[in-house]
Amino acid sequence: MEQEKRLLLLVTYHVRPGQRTAFLQRLNDAGIPAAVRREDGCRRYDYFLDIQDPDAILLVEDWDTTAQQQAHVQTPHMALFQTFKPDYVLSTDAQRILL
Repeated sequence: MEQEKRLLLLVTYHVRPGQRTAFLQRLNDAGIPAAVRREDGCRRYDYFLDIQDPDAILLVEDWDTTAQQQAHVQTPHMALFQTFKPDYVLSTDAQRILL
């Protein structure tokens, strides 16, 4: 049986103009990054600011398996995230890399 591969996700959020700080504050106030980092299989969940684009945020997610990342999407804190994401985010781009 083949071992499931590790998954690295590079997610770029393009936020509404001037809303980057407010979006990150809302995420932290809701406890979402901390909750995700406690999930089984989460190796990394970190946000990075684009110095050239003030309305872009890069999220780096590293998961032991794709199954664990898929379970992550079904958590209550991610359901909460979906309720306010449209208030801040105009578009999202994601790259999936199997390691």
